[in-house]
This record gives sequence, structure tokens and C-alpha cells, in this order.
Amino acid sequence: MTLAGVPGAGADLRLRDRTFGPGHPLVMAVVNRTPDSFYAAARFDDAGADAAVERAVEEGADLVDLGGVRAGRGPRVGADEEIARVIPLVERVRARHPDLLVSVDTWRADVAQAAARAGADLINDTWAGHDPALVEVAAEHGLGVVCSHTGGAAPRTDPLRVAYGPSAGADPSDDPLDGVVDDVVATLRASAARAVALGVDPASVLVDPTHDFGKNTWHSLHLVRRTEAVVALGYPTLMAFSRKDFVGEALGLPVEERLEGTLAATSVAAWLGARVFRAHDVLATRRVLDMVAAIRGDLAPAHAVRGLA
Repeated sequence: MTLAGVPGAGADLRLRDRTFGPGHPLVMAVVNRTPDSFYAAARFDDAGADAAVERAVEEGADLVDLGGVRAGRGPRVGADEEIARVIPLVERVRARHPDLLVSVDTWRADVAQAAARAGADLINDTWAGHDPALVEVAAEHGLGVVCSHTGGAAPRTDPLRVAYGPSAGADPSDDPLDGVVDDVVATLRASAARAVALGVDPASVLVDPTHDFGKNTWHSLHLVRRTEAVVALGYPTLMAFSRKDFVGEALGLPVEERLEGTLAATSVAAWLGARVFRAHDVLATRRVLDMVAAIRGDLAPAHAVRGLA
């Protein structure tokens, strides 16, 4: 904590030679080229995905995260089909919005390779290095990469009775949920170090505790309140809360009614130093992040005249 009682601002993020400091928290807009997203409003065909990107830009997104496979269980989608869904969209976004940062959500190295050639800036590996060659693709092309944590879960599987024991030497008085924090921190530290060793710019290595993946709701809630432990790794921290099950289970709400819960978690994590937020609801997230940054003192008010004129 700083002397003023405000947590550290978190590490700067650099993608495509652009650096974002604490006064610019980033919104990563979710645009899925999938017919079976868990959130019905985010199921896009080609035309819908193009419109979603345009809307995200208008509402203040800093980057778009383009995906072609639902994270959860569902019909098998092979690499060729994933490439067919995503890569033409990457090419269209790059042509229409040359300044917009583009992320591709994939765990496959061959899809990442195609994305890099199409102009992507970031590879969002939400399945924690399941394909170890993926990070090598990011290093080869000078891209950023997201290092995630799934507790060893394979792609497109749901958690079942997952447990994280205390780390070696843990104090018996520690919160028993700190076991998941220890596992997340150790996994992300190792994954980020490997990315850097392969040549990825440390400021382009994002770390994501990956709420819900390989975790139950208690784990995910605890990781939100322990955001500082992830931020302390020294890499820009990504949070992907948007309308997830831990939000719904905390409030007893279906996916369509999880916006307020998502924004509450976003506020907490932003205050504690997380820098990038993956979101379905871009405008609301943009306003929340800018308000938190203003309260923290990282961002000046947009129009401050009260009491002055």
C-alpha cells in the first residue's frame, strides 16, 4: 500500500509499441464468432461480429478479443474451423481499424500462428499453456501473450470438486482459501518467466488468474479480494469477470442479470491494481474503470469546474 492508503497502480502494458500507464486502464471487448457462447447476446455470425466490433470501438474499447470456440463444453471445433471463424474477422478488423489493438482467444499454436500473420497484437491463451508452442508463436512474432491459470484443467472442461491445499510452510492460521492464491501465483510466475525467456517483452506478458476456470465460486471470489497478490508479480494483470458463473452464483442471478455484479468485481480489482478488463459491456466497464482511476488519482477528472467558477 502507498502512504495514502491506495494500492500500487500495477505494471504498465505495452502492445505494438504503445504503452499504457496507470491513467489508462484498458477495456478488452469480447467479440466471439461462435453460435453457442454462454451469453446469448454474444453469439455472433460474421455480420454480427463486425457490428459488435464497431460498437465496441464507439463505446471506448482499447482492444477487442476475438474468439472462435466456446470456453465451456459443446460440439467439437477443430483448428481448421476455428481459423475459418476467426482469421477473416481479424483481417477485417485490422483493415477497418488500423489503430485498434486485436487479441485472439485461442489455446492452439497453429491458430495463433494464423492470427499473427493476419495482424493480431495479443494471444489470449485462456487454457494455461495447454499447447506449449503457443507462447513460442507470440515470441516469434513480437506479440503479447496472456498467461492464465486453470489448475491443470484441459480445454473446454468444467471444474468438479477442485481443491487447492496450503502451500509448503503455510501458517495454520492462514485463510484456507489462500491455497488457490498460492497456486495461481506460482503458476503465473512460471508461465510469465518462460514467456520472457523466450523473448516476449515483459510489458507484453499479461497475467490472468482466470476466474471460474478450474475453480469453484469460493475460489473465484477469494481471488478477487486477493488481486494484489497477482498484481505483485510485476506484470500487467488481466481480469475476465464478465457475467461469469461466480458472479451469478454470488448473487443468485442468471447470465442476463449479472452486469452489476460484474462491475462491482471490476471496481474492486481495478482499485487493487488490475489493468485490463475483458468485458461484454464495454461502455459501462469503460466508465467504471475511468471513475476508479479518478478516485485513485491516476486519471484527472474530465471536466472539473465545480467550486471553481
